[in-house]
Amino acid sequence: MWKGRLSSKICPNEYWHEKIFIEREGIKNINPNSDVGIIGYVCDEGVKRNNGRIGAANGPKSIREQLGKLSFHSEKNVSDYGDVICIENNMENAQEVFSNLTKKIIESGQLSVGIGGGHDLAYGHFCGIKKALKKSKIGIINFDAHFDLRPPSEKSNSGTPFYQILSEFNNQVNYLPVGIQKFSNPRSLYKIASEFEIDHIAIEDCTLNNIKNVFTIIDNFIQKSESIYLSIDLDGFASYHAPGVSAPGPFGFSVEFFRILLERILKTNKVVAIDIVELNPIYDTDSITAKLASQIIDIAVSR
Repeated sequence: MWKGRLSSKICPNEYWHEKIFIEREGIKNINPNSDVGIIGYVCDEGVKRNNGRIGAANGPKSIREQLGKLSFHSEKNVSDYGDVICIENNMENAQEVFSNLTKKIIESGQLSVGIGGGHDLAYGHFCGIKKALKKSKIGIINFDAHFDLRPPSEKSNSGTPFYQILSEFNNQVNYLPVGIQKFSNPRSLYKIASEFEIDHIAIEDCTLNNIKNVFTIIDNFIQKSESIYLSIDLDGFASYHAPGVSAPGPFGFSVEFFRILLERILKTNKVVAIDIVELNPIYDTDSITAKLASQIIDIAVSR
């Protein structure tokens, strides 16, 4: 999947596909020289359980295809440790495997980058972060149209990960969702957010004119946490930016707003993990959503 334009002999290795270090045996051989570790989450079982449209399992492949074509401007070393694949609809096993791999990546000092796949990835990703950073208070910033605070009924799904995290880890975690839309969240979820004493930034406030107020909220949130985990659900973007998602919406935030906020968060040097979820290539247009996801990763790695 790592393919693209070839560099000249005069200026070699100018593209991602030429710079990426592919671990053929996955996490078995952790690369001690890497600064960033990528893991794919080939799973949309959680989306299926949540009555969403299927296809996010192909997200990691599409992101790599677009990322490989980008020019590489970072001084960092990046390793691809392959994919965690959901077998026989056993999402819980995939989450557990993902958490164990995340633990190894973070313990080695690398930034953990997860590419999905449904947002149920977040539960596995956070558990791995917590295994690696046992005593650290971790702040989660979730760019998303949804709270994803649904209590699991019979089984967990793509709408339950942050309820699971907050219930299990309680005062060891802070949570701030950014881009919440009333269209996508019934009153019961606002009530759950209130019970967990969670603040949020509504989509109406996610504008460039209001960016200074958003900075204040984000800065105060980050100060309360020792480490930051960024979870980016592509359905938080307006659908003209990201048509290829599990649950598109026209009133999401803009690319400009997101980029300014992302770069501010990255400058704190507290970010230990990032994931990008809910890319559904079946519904993408000219791979624009996959390109957005790949360029977000490039920004994070180039910091």
